[in-house]
Amino acid sequence: MRRLKLPKITLPRTRRGQRRAVQIVMAGCVLALAPAAWMHAVADSRVRTVADVPARDVAVVFGAGLRDGRPTPYLAHRLDAAVTLYRTGKVKVVLVTGDNSRVEYDEPDAMRAYLTGRGVPDGRIVSDYAGFDTWDSCVRAKKIFGVEHAVLVTQGFHVRRAVALCQAAGVESYGVGVAEPHDVTWYYGGVREVFAAGKAALDAAVRPDPHFLGPREPGVTSVLAAH
Repeated sequence: MRRLKLPKITLPRTRRGQRRAVQIVMAGCVLALAPAAWMHAVADSRVRTVADVPARDVAVVFGAGLRDGRPTPYLAHRLDAAVTLYRTGKVKVVLVTGDNSRVEYDEPDAMRAYLTGRGVPDGRIVSDYAGFDTWDSCVRAKKIFGVEHAVLVTQGFHVRRAVALCQAAGVESYGVGVAEPHDVTWYYGGVREVFAAGKAALDAAVRPDPHFLGPREPGVTSVLAAH
């Protein structure tokens, strides 16, 4: 059995070379952390709890996966927070945004069913079937559904990215970070956010169109006009 040969790393021998190597490493660390620093700078003052978040017409609930056609526990907790916001009069409309790229996978309809089962009237729920990622959901909330101000509902590890991206997309936002026990899923989400921060900063800078844009939909404005 052959031993795997690892590439040999040669460190610079001169002080100047060593200094240059340290500078390169430090610059790399700064670049890697810059997107996360940007998110915190934009969003920290806008992260609140269900109890103290300012009232807004619309709550945006981001998809977080299905299990056997029903919301995962993390998604259910987001929806529970949205139910509380609606019951306490903090929001008038709930925009559920998620993935329906396959016939057999329909996050928005599963989210709608969960909300109506807990007392939110069907007529106060609007579905975005093309919220394939956070940037897409934010842009579509603004360009397709005409949302100007919103409360964003997601987990704590994701809420700053959601707020920063919706702010960049033109939706004046506050975020409610749903608390979760620090289990394997929570740690995975936290690590994922470190890598997602780079894409978020790029999206905010370049502002690409979402995967699917389509025509404007009057769902949110019609509900608000009626109530």
